[in-house]
Amino acid sequence: MNVVPAPIAVALDAPDLETAARWATLVTPHVSTVKVGLELYLRYGPDVVASVRGASRVQVFLDLKLHDIPATVAGAARAVARLKPEYLTVHAAGGPAMIRAAVEAAPATRVAAVTVLTSLDDADLAVLGVEGPTSDAVRRLAVIGVEAGAQALVCSPQEAAAVRAEVGPGIALITPGVRPAGADAQDQARVATPEQALAAGADLLVIGRPITGAPDPGAAAAAIATALRRTSAGAP
Repeated sequence: MNVVPAPIAVALDAPDLETAARWATLVTPHVSTVKVGLELYLRYGPDVVASVRGASRVQVFLDLKLHDIPATVAGAARAVARLKPEYLTVHAAGGPAMIRAAVEAAPATRVAAVTVLTSLDDADLAVLGVEGPTSDAVRRLAVIGVEAGAQALVCSPQEAAAVRAEVGPGIALITPGVRPAGADAQDQARVATPEQALAAGADLLVIGRPITGAPDPGAAAAAIATALRRTSAGAP
């Protein structure tokens, strides 16, 4: 029986291309997606996408968080669209015209609008002059993103239920800040366990160091995937 990969995007925040490709090979039997972040993409360029995708045809989440004037973002989105990523992130704070420009420039890619980074909390928003609390700011930015054509949203698992209620069932919710019970939150301010994130309405869980920092990333990914399947099936 074929096992459906878990709705997890493994963040391949690796020191080099070889390590990223090795991690991808180890986890792809168990997860649906691998995520390439800004640092890895800037270091190795488009080649990194082919390297982590390999022969598995795993979905690639290109997490570049584009944020610039609409014309520049359109050009950047058009440039990376040829790599056929499943998801491409832009900052919702860039505004409707910018988000729309990315959507139009990359029609075969799901543009994901990032609401409020999971490293920020209410105090950080106050310093930035953004009206809070964080949950309200996330909902406002989520609506802006969806109205501009974004097919996915990035928010912390703590806001997933409220965002789902705001935007309805047709938008994919991607949640960073996901940590297995007992794991260190590290630089994330708003976190939840994988089971909590799915229960809140998340569609894709971004998990990095709890998997890639494990002695055996493949085994770590398999363990989390198994726990999620057990939870989804209602097993004790």
